[in-house]
Amino acid sequence: MATLRLGDTAPNFTAETSQGTLNFYDYLGDSWGILFSHPADFTPVCTTELGTAAKFKSEFDKRNVKMMALSVDGADSHNEWIKDINETQKTIVNFPIVADEDRKVSDLYDMIHPNADDTLTVRSVFIIAPDKSVKLILTYPASTGRNFYELLRVIDSLQLTAYHKVATPANWKNGEDVVVSPAIPTEEAKEMFTKGVEEIKPYLRMTPDPTV
Repeated sequence: MATLRLGDTAPNFTAETSQGTLNFYDYLGDSWGILFSHPADFTPVCTTELGTAAKFKSEFDKRNVKMMALSVDGADSHNEWIKDINETQKTIVNFPIVADEDRKVSDLYDMIHPNADDTLTVRSVFIIAPDKSVKLILTYPASTGRNFYELLRVIDSLQLTAYHKVATPANWKNGEDVVVSPAIPTEEAKEMFTKGVEEIKPYLRMTPDPTV
């Protein structure tokens, strides 16, 4: 399969998970989704990541985002691993983990990078919009744990810019000023964004977050 790119339709799949057999599209419904892969069960960095993801679930819920993890080990292994995650990370894993023993989902999402490891998945992250289009792809090496604050920040940006003609600047956090879309003339922007438009350069105009 060709490499999955931004704007592509996220492939659907039905798979065994730690919460039984699930269809990905049915699981997401009309929600946003985040799918993230782990090299293997009972690995230290992944244990911290899945514990962190569980602790962040309420933040994802607030944003109408459903989480699904994946590892190339089986469901029985996942369920034993979840006991360790709950114990060591002081949390309860509250989302499904795909048991991708046949690598079907890993291949669909290009999660195995042979020059890094020809059998284990790298740390891939896919954020998927309600229309099932891929909005973000992040790939980490197996040795580097993910930053879940950054994933929330990106989701806030994606959701804001999906419904308003703005973009978010570097290091932007929810509620901070945003960039007016370059396609909108300044005079039109001033009518559209009633909280004010600051023209720094003709191509760089800032306005307060329209949702605040």
